[in-house]
Amino acid sequence: MIIRETCVAIWDALHAAVMAQPHKEQWKEIADVFQKTCQFPNCAGAIDGKHIRIKKPVRSGSQYYNYKKYFSFVLFAMCDANYSFRYIDVGSYGSRSDSAVFAHSEFGKMLQDKALDLPEHTTLPGTTSPAMPFVFVGDETFALGENLMRPYSSRGLSLARRVFNYRLTRARRIVECAFGILANKWRFLHTPIHLKLETAISTVKAACVLHNFVRARDGYNFDDSLTHSLQSHRPSVVRGHRQGAAVREQFTAYFMSPHGALPWQLEAI
Repeated sequence: MIIRETCVAIWDALHAAVMAQPHKEQWKEIADVFQKTCQFPNCAGAIDGKHIRIKKPVRSGSQYYNYKKYFSFVLFAMCDANYSFRYIDVGSYGSRSDSAVFAHSEFGKMLQDKALDLPEHTTLPGTTSPAMPFVFVGDETFALGENLMRPYSSRGLSLARRVFNYRLTRARRIVECAFGILANKWRFLHTPIHLKLETAISTVKAACVLHNFVRARDGYNFDDSLTHSLQSHRPSVVRGHRQGAAVREQFTAYFMSPHGALPWQLEAI
């Protein structure tokens, strides 16, 4: 009871202060940091989902039994380039894919409905056209969209597409590092959580807001993020739409242009 009440109190006290939804100007600031640190312009955040190990919830059947053959619920997160969580969704069934968790999350619905107050389309650095949307970057488990970029399929990639995948991965790894910092600072995430489901969810939510609270004060130590015990989701086949494909092609062309290319990108792939 003490654990549950304390974690709920931490969430209630800190959530609005350290994990409030960004407004238009804050989205621009997030994108500026992604451009400076990862060289991916117009990037508003990196998204991913991780399994949180738990004991089997009472009368839950196989809903929380994941493809790695243990019980879990999902921590879905979107983070900025400073490794802080800007949105989390905690508690979805471990048997669900990342794309399903994302589609049913408040964040996914707001992105679909264009209710996130993202900035207007703007040109990429060094160019005068076309105006490009602000996007979130994820792995291949997410559906391609106008505001959501994922890598190209790994089969038969051209040089330009391999470069795009490399550039996207450099931005997307930010959320992987954020999970690493979270798990290595709050070590209970390295082992199954032996609490009731509702309490386990509350502890993870409390850890996430404390992560942001500490990040703003302690700074960032890269060594903390090298390893973590949070397991990725099983890839699932999801289709994007034509508008998202067109945006991805424009980013691909930009990353091969004199204005958008990095000196080392061809060596890195």
